[in-house]
Amino acid sequence: MSLQKHIVVIGAGFSGLATASFLAKAGHQVIILEKHDQAGGRARQFVANGFTFDMGPSWYWMPDVFERFYNQFNKTTSDFYELIRLDPSYVVHYDNNSIAIPADYNQLKSTFDAIEPGAGNQLDLFLKEAKYKYEVGINKLVHQPGLSVSELLDPQVIAGVFKLDVFNNMKAHVSKFFKNKQLQLIMEFPVLFLGQTAARIPALYSLMNYGDIKLGTWFPKGGMYQIVKAMQAVAQQQGVQIVCSANVTAINVDHNKVSTVTYNNQSIKCDAVVASADYHFVEQNLLQPQFRNYSTAYWQKKQMAPSSLLYYVGLNKKLKNPIHHQLFFDTDFDAHASEIYVTKSWPKNPLFYVSTVTATDQSQAPQGCENLFFLIPIAAGIDGDNDDVRTAYFKKIIERFEQKIGEKINENIIFIKYYGVTDFINDYGAFKGNAYGLANTLMQTANLKPKCINKKLKNLFYTGQLTVPGPGVPPSLISGELVAKLVNSYLKKLN
Repeated sequence: MSLQKHIVVIGAGFSGLATASFLAKAGHQVIILEKHDQAGGRARQFVANGFTFDMGPSWYWMPDVFERFYNQFNKTTSDFYELIRLDPSYVVHYDNNSIAIPADYNQLKSTFDAIEPGAGNQLDLFLKEAKYKYEVGINKLVHQPGLSVSELLDPQVIAGVFKLDVFNNMKAHVSKFFKNKQLQLIMEFPVLFLGQTAARIPALYSLMNYGDIKLGTWFPKGGMYQIVKAMQAVAQQQGVQIVCSANVTAINVDHNKVSTVTYNNQSIKCDAVVASADYHFVEQNLLQPQFRNYSTAYWQKKQMAPSSLLYYVGLNKKLKNPIHHQLFFDTDFDAHASEIYVTKSWPKNPLFYVSTVTATDQSQAPQGCENLFFLIPIAAGIDGDNDDVRTAYFKKIIERFEQKIGEKINENIIFIKYYGVTDFINDYGAFKGNAYGLANTLMQTANLKPKCINKKLKNLFYTGQLTVPGPGVPPSLISGELVAKLVNSYLKKLN
């Protein structure tokens, strides 16, 4: 094919796999260079002592985004894995009580009414607005590459600019509908994935509540890594070559264009490069200074989403009442948020999250055993991440976990692996060890994010959570698609 070009994609995470698939579908020869021994990036998987652990994302929201991706390759989600809707979607634990979030909407309204009279009807009104934001945000705004203000001049966007609540914050927005503190935290919870407190996140992102409540919380049978396997299959069916254990060390330039990419002491020629790896790492470590979009000072000013302490735990017993997703808001939420975003210090009494995948899928552990994943959000760039600190925090949260579920598990732990800030840096080159990319504050939204095109090298592009549209698995799929369009547009001009 005369139009066929050679493209290198750095990184086989969700955005890299998506980009590569679309570019190969367009007829180009695409190779993905992946540092690790498997695809997936932060969504890798490991097996130990009969337990299968997903290392990263554990929430399956916005199933329509996944379905849309597969449909563009004449596939459906069910071609690759079975989706199970969780019920309850999750349980939130407070100091003196716990609230289960049922999958059935009418039951959820009744739950809200029991806590705050009239809150069920308020939920209707809240979600009516959130639906509009979801339809405009997911179908229009997030599909823009953020290269020009003109992208925001869509008639529907302009007509509904106030309905989109871009200039209002999520905390104020939620408080207009709900007065009960526990309900407010439930409605604010989804934006925790966006890397700032609800007071700093635009109310536009109540669209995530629509995704949570109306579209549901799901789990792919076999674990979240089934998504990676599916996307890898799609890419390979399009002809993409995926090379694992390929450590990229340089992006080489000739006559103001990327000419080759060096990995494992060899170089490969290319017509274009898409960097799906950490944007900051790529610029600061793989490019010479004169070809970088942004300086060190620029990155230091950026507001980063949190890092995390992660614990992968295997038990040699079954829990009495295992729940797939649990949020522990049984300590001071505002104090922990301040420790993450203001003082950037180690939390005294952290909130945390637990995923028990074997509550839904026993294949993820030996028979009669339980597979648990614990997460504590902590400040990005924090110092002092070591085994002693990790052990001390695990002891803290296990005691609270045991108290809430009403049974002991400490003596039943037969496997445990820790993961923290230094691991995010070493494994992914993550800037300041972030776990979720840039915080989606107003000044870091849409066109104000790092650009997905290199301003000095026209055949170098960026995709993933540090550029548009932002952090999360569905946005990563969209990021790959929109960047593939930009690469295609560039390559067509060469012919």
